[in-house]
Amino acid sequence: MSLTEQNVRPRKSFSKYLTYASSRFIFRLFALLFFRFHCQGRHHIPRRGGALICANHQSMLDPPLVGMAARRHLAYLARKTLFKQPLFGWFLRKVDGIPLDRGGMGFAGIKATLKSLKAGSVVVIFPEGTRSKTGELQQLKGGFIALVRRAKVPLVPCGLIGAHECLPRGTGMIRFRRIRCVYGKPISVSEIESLSDEQLLAMVHGDILECMQRANISRG
Repeated sequence: MSLTEQNVRPRKSFSKYLTYASSRFIFRLFALLFFRFHCQGRHHIPRRGGALICANHQSMLDPPLVGMAARRHLAYLARKTLFKQPLFGWFLRKVDGIPLDRGGMGFAGIKATLKSLKAGSVVVIFPEGTRSKTGELQQLKGGFIALVRRAKVPLVPCGLIGAHECLPRGTGMIRFRRIRCVYGKPISVSEIESLSDEQLLAMVHGDILECMQRANISRG
């Protein structure tokens, strides 16, 4: 049975739910006030069962922005070293962060992510591997394809525009600019299985780029 066939949503402890919900509410209020944040295509995220959200990576604001836009509790991949920080590490554990080795996803990262997906979670990944210096979509790292193949869940493309202008890579000063987010039509498990790795990589890149273009149009 594939993960998409499991009509499940993971059960969260009350403390995890409270931490995620309260932080999401606070950041959402901040983003609406100062970034005039708007999102389209939320209905493309499956209401139940596991799924992967593949988004472009413009700034440190991206994870909470993607999570704020979704109606479900999302899990995130984060460097293992971040879990060792007292406050931020506690927060990552509370919001079901998935630790990654410094070199990338690796076997342990894939195993942990698959476990989360099997439990019915929606996991966010940034297949560029690092934040864009220009805000434009970079070449995707092919390593995430192995995860996509084994997960057997739908893949939802996501495009963010404006986050790079608000908090560019290498700066610590937030600037208030409009941010838009667009979720695209999911790539089904059957589509994923019918494509070669190169074709799938090109499709994911193209779908994310299309979401970014739509987000840019809505930004005006």
